[in-house]
Amino acid sequence: MANRKIDGVIEAVRYTPTGQLEFARAYQKRGATFSDRVLLSRDMLIKLLKTGKHYVIGARLPYLASTFKTGQPVRLVKFARGEILLAAQASGEHDDLTPAPVL
Repeated sequence: MANRKIDGVIEAVRYTPTGQLEFARAYQKRGATFSDRVLLSRDMLIKLLKTGKHYVIGARLPYLASTFKTGQPVRLVKFARGEILLAAQASGEHDDLTPAPVL
């Protein structure tokens, strides 16, 4: 299977008390390189995923510029009560990007 292009790397997340993603700290692809850290709201991340962008959980390697250790992809799942954000192998009724550290 061919590697899929990565449009962003989620480094850390924060959840609301109800279990929804409040925001994610991420790096976004900008041409041949990646941006500095940006904060993406839940709505913005959902919008990006709906437009076909591919985000993964990962971390920037120190002193190596746009080099990342990447992990599970982030997916948008339609659920009975709306949409939820899940890491590749997670399941549940609320957002769960478990491999990403919580801020």
